[in-house]
Formats: sequence, structure tokens, C-alpha cells
Amino acid sequence: MSNHRRFSLNRETRFCLDNMNHGDSWRMFRIISEFVEGFDTLSAIKRPSVTIYGSARTDEDHPDYQKARELAHILAELGYGIITGGGPGIMEAANRGASEANGLSIGLNIDLPHEQEGNAYVNLPLDFRYFFVRKVMFMKYSMAFVCMPGGFGSLDELFESLTLIQTRKIKPFPIILVGSSYWGGLVDWIREQMLATGKIAEEDLLLFEVLDEVDDIVQYIRKIVVF
Repeated sequence: MSNHRRFSLNRETRFCLDNMNHGDSWRMFRIISEFVEGFDTLSAIKRPSVTIYGSARTDEDHPDYQKARELAHILAELGYGIITGGGPGIMEAANRGASEANGLSIGLNIDLPHEQEGNAYVNLPLDFRYFFVRKVMFMKYSMAFVCMPGGFGSLDELFESLTLIQTRKIKPFPIILVGSSYWGGLVDWIREQMLATGKIAEEDLLLFEVLDEVDDIVQYIRKIVVF
């Protein structure tokens, strides 16, 4: 166990710090502890990992759930770690597929008043209170992003990754939008509004790929994320 670990705070201490009336300086310790625990845990992973995210509201019998589960299973069998937000829906599906393949199934769970409870298929869990700390972990330790159909949270993660790559704050990595029927309208708007009015460059459209089939997604990732 590294020396960093002893400085991370347990959940009870974190709760107290967040609820003590000491202002932002106390909150800073909580934020630092989340960064330390996240870096300390995830830096020990010695295999490339793929983040799969999407709606927490996707039911088990939905085709998107089954697709995420199948994709994660195949990637885990190939040796990739699977990272999700650790919750239900698409996140559960991906962790489930990785777990069923006896792979590394990572869940970066976030404390929310609804929807977000950790799923049972994570074998490396981390809990976060702050979205921005959690997103740093996604960006730093993922070699590819697979974005299944989702809501505001999925769009937040998608556009943050696109922005960081576009502005060269991070090295480029594959960003795959799964489901042309779901993402097609957004892609058309990006092309017809953002590109047409000069808000982005033509080359920015190359920062992501829209794919539908699991085999195509796997081949695309394997072509770029080699180990």
C-alpha cells in the first residue's frame, strides 16, 4: 500500500467535512482526498481501459443494454479493462459483460439523490461526490470512449472529451457514438449549424466516429488502442 493511501479520508470523515460550516477550505480537503484516492487506485492498472457510458435508465431487456454487455464482454476477453460510472442501466450492462468475461470491471460511482447506486458487477469500485473529479479519472485512465445512447450526463462527458481533445489539453483517443439512429440528429446539427457557421473546423468532425455494430466497434478500438 502506497504512502498516499493513508491520507485518503473515509466516508464518515468526508461526510462530516462536507457538512461542517467551515467554508471552502474544508471542502478543498475532501476534493484533494478524492483526487488522491482516484490517482492512487487507477494508476496501478497496467492494461489499457475503455470507458463505456450511457443512460442509467436503460432496462435490462433493452437492445442497448445487451449491446453494451456484449461489447464489454468481448473487450474484456481481449484484455481491456472496462470503466463505467458504476451505476445502473448501460453502466451495469458494461460492468456485467466485463465481469462475465472474468475481466477488470471498474466502477466510478457518483453520489446522487436518485438513479445512481453501485451495481453488483464492479470488481474495482471507487466512490465520488464531485463530478469534476470523477471526469478527470475517466479522461486520464481511458484509452477510448464508447458513448451509448444517454441523457445529459452522457452528453456532458462526450462534449468534455471532445473539447479537451480539440484544444489539445489531452492526447486524442477514439470516441465512438453507438447508434446512428440515436446520434444522427445531433451529428447533423453539429455539421449544419456548428460547422456551417464557422464555430468548429472540418477536422473537428474527425474527433468522433458513429458506429452501430459491436464487431465494428471492437475492430475500431483494436486498430487504435494496441497493446
